[in-house]
Amino acid sequence: MAKKTLKKKVQAKSDAGKFAEPVIESAREIWLAGLGAFSVAQQESGKLIEQGSKLFEKLVSEGNKLEGQSRKAAQNTVGDIKGSVGSRVESVKQQAADNWDKLESVFEDRVARVLGRLGVPTADDVNKLSARVQQLSREVTKLSAAKAKPAARKPASKKATAKKAAGKKAAA
Repeated sequence: MAKKTLKKKVQAKSDAGKFAEPVIESAREIWLAGLGAFSVAQQESGKLIEQGSKLFEKLVSEGNKLEGQSRKAAQNTVGDIKGSVGSRVESVKQQAADNWDKLESVFEDRVARVLGRLGVPTADDVNKLSARVQQLSREVTKLSAAKAKPAARKPASKKATAKKAAGKKAAA
């Protein structure tokens, strides 16, 4: 009879190990997928940053040309027209600022679309995946701890034993 009980316990532990292995392997695969996504995001962002730098340099060059032309025009005007030129310069600055804001917005939208087409996850996606990996890691740790520490019986306390003995004497 004791042999049958022992065999059942050994079989139960073996079955628990079989169930834990796929969970652990799934958690590992999820972790590896997250690392791969992070690596791809770094590589693609490096390319986009390089393209953005080239675009920025071109814009600075064009801005320098435009600024040079504006300065020459302002220097050629006479004192009577200074007020008029001053308002024009402010208008050009505002337009340039507006155009820069529009360009920045277009650039950000295009970068976001390119990243989306490439399948590069957003920071929010990476954060969600990281949180999920952490949750799965905690669950794996709990499962491992539960498997490693079977429930141990606590010995009866001395006070409880003394009370039972006193109760038996009083009943007799």
